[in-house]
Amino acid sequence: MTGDASPYWDACRRHELVVQACAACGERVHLPAAECPRCGSAGLSFAPVSGEAVVHTFTVVHRAFVPAFRGREPYVLAWVDLREGARAFGRIVDCAPERVRIGMPVRLTFDQDDLPQWRPE
Repeated sequence: MTGDASPYWDACRRHELVVQACAACGERVHLPAAECPRCGSAGLSFAPVSGEAVVHTFTVVHRAFVPAFRGREPYVLAWVDLREGARAFGRIVDCAPERVRIGMPVRLTFDQDDLPQWRPE
């Protein structure tokens, strides 16, 4: 992440997801950035989103390389398309890996470390 991401992490601690909106072109930006990837403007502000999304793409992890995830395999990591137009990343939870599908509706939830996750609707 680049730029000041503290509003993002503050929102996560409140179990709220925010994405940036570009004042110049309207692009929604996630993860936080210093400037808009579409037009280059630095006029980005944070705004909350609904937490409604659909799975864009995903992978099932069978061998964890991050110590915190060892013993949780298999687990699903996904990019999801938010209703508001941005794409967000996170784990799919409360769903067997073989049941996850592209286009599946998901809703925002948070783990014990205040990280965004997604569960089927």
